[in-house]
Order: sequence, then structure tokens, then C-alpha cells
Amino acid sequence: MEFEKAHQLLLERHLSIRSGERRGRLSRGHQYAEKLMLRNVWWPLFGNLDDLHPEYEVYDWNRKSQFLDVAFLPPYGKFGLECDGYQSHVKDMDREKFSYSLNRDTFLNGLGWRIIHFSFDDVQNRPEICRMLLQMVIAPALLRIPSGPSLSPLEREIVRLSWSQKKGLRPRDVMLQYNVSFRTARKQLQELVHKGLLRPVMQNTYICYYEPVQGVPDMYQ
Repeated sequence: MEFEKAHQLLLERHLSIRSGERRGRLSRGHQYAEKLMLRNVWWPLFGNLDDLHPEYEVYDWNRKSQFLDVAFLPPYGKFGLECDGYQSHVKDMDREKFSYSLNRDTFLNGLGWRIIHFSFDDVQNRPEICRMLLQMVIAPALLRIPSGPSLSPLEREIVRLSWSQKKGLRPRDVMLQYNVSFRTARKQLQELVHKGLLRPVMQNTYICYYEPVQGVPDMYQ
């Protein structure tokens, strides 16, 4: 399914089950920036909009209603995605609003949320940075899913390291980071390829480096 159709179905589904201010907020609040975040950042990684809730209502410590741009609510965690424009979120923010914004995020983190902020400029012009950061935040939670492949502590760390590498992961990187031999590093990387979490990038018959499998979340659905 193409993004435009999937996005239309997402909005129609949530509009059909909401009423009152929740429905009004979705109609008013989910606009160009939020859609762009899903198209440029989310869609290339996941290829679907499953478990997403646009304009999701949460409450602060005073039971004051707030809305996250997008909530991602899979079985393994609670994630809030925010696309912040400079004009509305920084330039026009006074000291009280600035303090409240920080306290709100800390409060939600205490309730088990992971709040992820992207600037509109990055979403529009540098989405690859946003995708890398999003993957780094969400991916460790995927490794804790019981139905996923069994991983040793070192394998988990190597997978996390692979998400932080811009130019791919080599056995030498694993050797230096975790103080293991070349043989051990290569064996661990090959095992992660077998488990479907990494893929080798080859030139002719030579493996240049390893990189995370895009769309890994799909294997845990």
C-alpha cells in the first residue's frame, strides 16, 4: 500500500472512533508537519502506519489534557513523536511554557513513555538523521520482545552499535568497542545475519560491512 492511501485510512479510522474534542483536535491538529514526519521519517523505516495514533491525548500531573503529535503504541512500549517548529516551540515560548514543556516530558517519561522530538527543519530537509535517531530509540525495545530471536548480551550490544554507525559496522568496530578477537567479532556478526537483524553489504564476493535490516519491526508483528 502507498503512503497516501495508508495515511488516509489512518485518519479515517481514528476520526470514526473519536468524538468531541478528541475528534476536533485530530481534524485541526494533524496537518502538514505531522504528515510530513510520517511520510519522511516513519514510512521509510516501517512501511506501514500500524499502532500509530495521531493527536493522542495524554494528561499531566494536574490531569490537564495534552495531545502528542503522534503516539506509537505497540505491545512493547509507549512512544510519543513530536515535530517541533522553531517559531511555535522555541521563538514564541515564554519561560513558563518552556518549563512546562520540560516538566511534561519528564512526567511522561516517568509513566513509561519515550518522547522523541524532531525539528520541522530536520523532518523536511534532513529526514535521514531523524530516521537514524528514531531507529536508535525504538530498536532496543524490540530486542526485549519474547517472540523475537534469542540474543546474547553481546549480540544485543552489537545490534545497538550497528544502529549508531553511519557507515556500516565492521568486525574491527566490534573488536575495538567490546575488546574481543577478530574471530569472535566476525562470528557474532554472522550470527546476527542468520537471525535476520543484520545484513552484509558486499562488493563482488567481499563483505565490506554490515548494516541493520530496514523494517526489522515487521518481523515482530
